[in-house]
Amino acid sequence: MFNEVKKSMQWGEETLTLETGKVARQADGSVIATLGETSVMANVTFARKPKPGQDFFPLTVHYQEKYYAAGKVPGGFFKREARPTEKETLTARLIDRPIRPLFVPGFKHEVLVMCTVLSHDLVNDPDMVAMIAASAALTISGVPFRGPIGACRVGFVDGDYVLNPEVQDMDQLRLNPEQRLDLVVAGTKDAVMMVESEAYELTEDEMLGAVTFAHEQIQPVIDLIIDLAEDAAKEPFDFQAPDYSELFEVVKAAGEADMRAAFAITDKQERTSAISAARTKITESLTEEQLEDANLGSALKKLESSILRGDVVKTGKRIDGRDTTTVRPINVEAGLLPRTHGSALFTRGETQGLVVTTLGTGEDEQIIDALHGNFRSNFLLHYNFPPYSVGEVGRVMGPGRREIGHGKLAWRALQAVLPAPTDFPYTIRVVSEITESNGSSSMASVCGGSLSMMDAGVPLKAAVAGVAMGLILEEDGSYAVLTDILGDEDHLGDMDFKVAGTENGITSLQMDIKIAGITPEIMKQALAQAKDGRMHILGEMGKALSAGRQEFSAHAPRIETMQVPTDKIREVIGSGGKVIREIVETSGAKVDINDDGIVKIASPNAESIKKAYDMIYSIVAEPEEGKIYKGKVVKIVDFGAFVNFFGKRDGLVHVSQIENRRLNHPSDVLKEGQEVWVKLLGFDDRGKVKLSMKVVDQETGEMAKKDDDA
Repeated sequence: MFNEVKKSMQWGEETLTLETGKVARQADGSVIATLGETSVMANVTFARKPKPGQDFFPLTVHYQEKYYAAGKVPGGFFKREARPTEKETLTARLIDRPIRPLFVPGFKHEVLVMCTVLSHDLVNDPDMVAMIAASAALTISGVPFRGPIGACRVGFVDGDYVLNPEVQDMDQLRLNPEQRLDLVVAGTKDAVMMVESEAYELTEDEMLGAVTFAHEQIQPVIDLIIDLAEDAAKEPFDFQAPDYSELFEVVKAAGEADMRAAFAITDKQERTSAISAARTKITESLTEEQLEDANLGSALKKLESSILRGDVVKTGKRIDGRDTTTVRPINVEAGLLPRTHGSALFTRGETQGLVVTTLGTGEDEQIIDALHGNFRSNFLLHYNFPPYSVGEVGRVMGPGRREIGHGKLAWRALQAVLPAPTDFPYTIRVVSEITESNGSSSMASVCGGSLSMMDAGVPLKAAVAGVAMGLILEEDGSYAVLTDILGDEDHLGDMDFKVAGTENGITSLQMDIKIAGITPEIMKQALAQAKDGRMHILGEMGKALSAGRQEFSAHAPRIETMQVPTDKIREVIGSGGKVIREIVETSGAKVDINDDGIVKIASPNAESIKKAYDMIYSIVAEPEEGKIYKGKVVKIVDFGAFVNFFGKRDGLVHVSQIENRRLNHPSDVLKEGQEVWVKLLGFDDRGKVKLSMKVVDQETGEMAKKDDDA
């Protein structure tokens, strides 16, 4: 008989419930977490034995949103959930990042965490619920996990922090001026493990306050998980962390001197080659039994880590010769590609990003089929990390979790400074091609993205720069916070702390901790150092381009907007789109019209825009009494001539209004197809248009000196 356990509490304005023992009972740990009416099921399974020779921890996290959870049928041809969406990928990363460091060191058994959204109330975002469900499932599964963690989302409105704001409040955050923050925090009872945020130029103190507020709010969640575990947890898996101290001493004796010399080389490629040679020399000195030890990789990493970390804390000097606060040399070039709309090459040390901006029209907006509804995005940022950027040979495939995560981080950093769509009606696509990498390529994408958009003429509110911070925290409590970390410092350090923003404040903060969390004091120092680094980088960027260019590239589309009455939309589109197609074909411009009557006309050619504008105007506008128009005679009758003078509007010029003399017949002076100037006299009792030629000078199109139309 399975033990069904259910625990609940009031959390903010909603009830949070955790239940286990009813569903997925063959999993090692299964929990359904419900907040409001949003429910997520998390299932955990783990292998009882590691694979032979396994030298890393194989944790896999999946997050799935089922459309039935919101009463929807999936879009697309197949009508079923297929490859992970961007939201699913990013949420899987959110779950993975805080739990990975909390598994017992040395545990290399395969672990699968699978979260499935079962119900979505369109109010509470399921990503937070999934993080809580995953934490609870791990805690009761018996896997050697040093949790639990709690997680929450924080908003910032009118100077007050808001716990778990509603989904609709956080959608299209930059279009909602009341909301200035979307912050996700995960942590244990004692420390923060992970931070992800999108912000609107918040100060360092405001961001630190938000993280502190979040850590306080997750404490009752952690208590609820512990309460559930006391009644439902399985027996802990019998695992003893391997003792490879003897092997480590052998490795250290065989190669410490060579490894220390290798880490003293400042050039990345030379240093990498020297480290590889030192590793080879060590392995060549080992016995067959030592080479087959699954902990050999851990022993080698521990040697590298002890050399890099110890020297930094003791001397304040890093492997490339910098102190802890210096940013690597920066080189910036804008406008280097001739045919693109905007481009920039941002180089910081051995990290380089070639970033390109393309301006599109409303047709280019991304349509996102989300669980809580469809919406459009007019700002896209894509990040690519090819193997050659780190001097490697590898398969080139579609974007993976890393590319999607880094791209979204840069997107969050830049969205705060974009102009409103009503002021700048373009779709903006930024692509960051990482051409070299040695630490913080995502922050290079932020800097390059800001520069390339300014080069394209996007009127950003301010330039944005980003910097990655690191941490070395020793067992005795001594530590060093590092500005602008290298790849090795990221790999062997304890923290990856990325901060992006303008001169006025932070627009994005991302933090990942590889140890059991850090203190507020360390975070405060990291934020202060990051601000100094950001200001320095902004200064270097300003030397290349200090503001957006006033002129677009000759190859970029120009967009003219106009408002038409909503009751005229059908006339502009025409039956089956006939009219709007004719406008596009005749003018050569792209035309997009929405349900509010806002028309966007786009073309690199100003004449095309004007032609399309005039054609639409002639359809929706009404002719004005007393105004002079140029028209064309379309039909001659005994009593006058019909003149097409305004779009498709025709009017009658009575024979008495053709000239200031008596005519036998209008054909005496007019012929079909002839262009003439006419004045709109008004409308008769039946609404017919009355025109006059004789009151207008037919050569100049101005009023004749003598007006006889009375």
